Amino acid sequence: MADSNQQHPNSDYDLNAPIPGDAPGLRQGLTSYGDAHFSLFLRKVFIKALGYSEDALSRPIIGIVNTYSSFNPCHANIPQLIEATKRGIQLSGGLAIDFPTISLHESFASPTSMFLRNLMSMDTEEMVRAQPCDAVVLIGGCDKTTPAQLMGGISANKPIVHLVTGPMMPGSHRGVRLGACTDCRNNWASFRAGTMDVEDISAINDELAPTAGTCGVMGTASTMACILVALGMMPIKGATAPAVSSARLRIAEDTGKLAVQAAATKLAPQQVLTRESFLNAITVLQAIGGSTNAVVHLLAIIGRHPEVAGTINLDTFDEIGRRTPLLVDLKPSGDNYMTDFHNSDGMLALLHELKPLLYLDTRTVSGKTLGEEIASAPRIPVPRNSPVNCLHPLDEPLYPASSLVVLKGNLAPGGAVMKASASKDRRLLQHKGKAVVFANSADLAQRIDDPALEVDEDSILVLQNIGPVGNPGMPEAGLIPIPRKLAEQGVQDMLRLSDGRMSGTAGGTIVLHISPESADPESVLGIVKTGDAIECDVEERILQLCVPEEVIRRRIETRKAEPKAIGKAAQEHTRGYRGLYMRSVNQANQGADFGFLTAAGP
Repeated sequence: MADSNQQHPNSDYDLNAPIPGDAPGLRQGLTSYGDAHFSLFLRKVFIKALGYSEDALSRPIIGIVNTYSSFNPCHANIPQLIEATKRGIQLSGGLAIDFPTISLHESFASPTSMFLRNLMSMDTEEMVRAQPCDAVVLIGGCDKTTPAQLMGGISANKPIVHLVTGPMMPGSHRGVRLGACTDCRNNWASFRAGTMDVEDISAINDELAPTAGTCGVMGTASTMACILVALGMMPIKGATAPAVSSARLRIAEDTGKLAVQAAATKLAPQQVLTRESFLNAITVLQAIGGSTNAVVHLLAIIGRHPEVAGTINLDTFDEIGRRTPLLVDLKPSGDNYMTDFHNSDGMLALLHELKPLLYLDTRTVSGKTLGEEIASAPRIPVPRNSPVNCLHPLDEPLYPASSLVVLKGNLAPGGAVMKASASKDRRLLQHKGKAVVFANSADLAQRIDDPALEVDEDSILVLQNIGPVGNPGMPEAGLIPIPRKLAEQGVQDMLRLSDGRMSGTAGGTIVLHISPESADPESVLGIVKTGDAIECDVEERILQLCVPEEVIRRRIETRKAEPKAIGKAAQEHTRGYRGLYMRSVNQANQGADFGFLTAAGP
């Protein structure tokens, strides 16, 4: 028996019946031919070439964004996820149609995947807006993919549900577990220091990423997955199941069902998300010891929301951090892997611990509140003393508070970010030393291992010109390598400063996202010289260049008078997307988004 809500096919040819602007299914967003009925007629002509029946076309259309790429191992399971998502959609009476957008992978994007994040957000926004979908499932996983999709999804403001590809499984070497990519960096540092031979580093290379999926630690991909749950844009159980597990496929099926429900309720992201939703996300970010990259991404995402933009800034992240303990024992802040977090009951267990710190009445894409979702989700608690439990209780945290901190001072008037919980040498959290300055990535590569480099373990390594404009694209070069001569002496951590980013999988005492970046003519970071004293005090949230103010001002004025153009002024004649990026990107403390894409507009 036909569904009474389905459109009779002949009614599409009633020339006397206007097609409303908010029509569902194939009738929405018609191509502009000047005759809406002809536009619908022609659309049906061509979609029937794909074999769809009138019955199928009369159902809610759920789009599935396909970001599969043979260059993207994080997304290698997407064909299977699409199949399972379609099953869930069609079991719930919807019609599933997948369509492609850009796919980004951290290691395969030049100059950086961050350079292309905004392009992917534009692609997502325009394709979601252009396709005749009643709701859309956004499938992504790798670091910049999910932020780009949520940025674009908020701007398009159609009902969306996220599905992440899931973390990879850990590997092993000589009986020790390994996982991308914290162990990539730690083992490479050992190889640079001469404590590991070429045979071992070669064997480890085979084991660091043994399956498809995103990095198996609390890097940016895992962080953003947890944040999507906190925002209510993804089912609670959707963040941690391994990419290669049957659980991940069942989550995909459930996500398809949820998307059909979202199409019926018409709950678009600007309705679901509120300021309190984002405060919950920041609380979860601090509690998981999440990636510093998430700060930039969240600021960009918030900047897309007309009612939330401008109400949350870097200070908000620090305020929430001061009252939020670190509860999840995962690399790089701890010792474990995402599979352990999943086996510890994942986000459901964490949200139960965090309930006193959360706004439980925020809405989720299901229509329920976050509190209702937590209460209704089936739970099998893992004993606290279980060897697989990597979740600490609220009253016995791994780190008392402020996993991520925001520093300010004359060196970073717009703010800077540090993952204090990932510091390897706690004395460096209150440190004063002399700067060793590298002008850019090329200068760093040329001189960092020079035996003649004047540097000691108390020096502060400063890398300039790797900010949003300076590189461009804010590369993950903030993890400045320990100079080889010091690494060979056993030095494992130094205070390091830059206007760039660091992989969420990396650890160390590292200050990032310094704003304004050194490419800005007014930047203090841009005029730091080797030998200058710098003070960093995490407890006091201070990052200070210890040089007289008149000297700082004189250096800035001298720099501005130099004949070479600095920053965006140098990009007026750069063509293509690179030129658009460099002329339009804002600073890290605003999310490194394009000004014309924000809710405020150009």
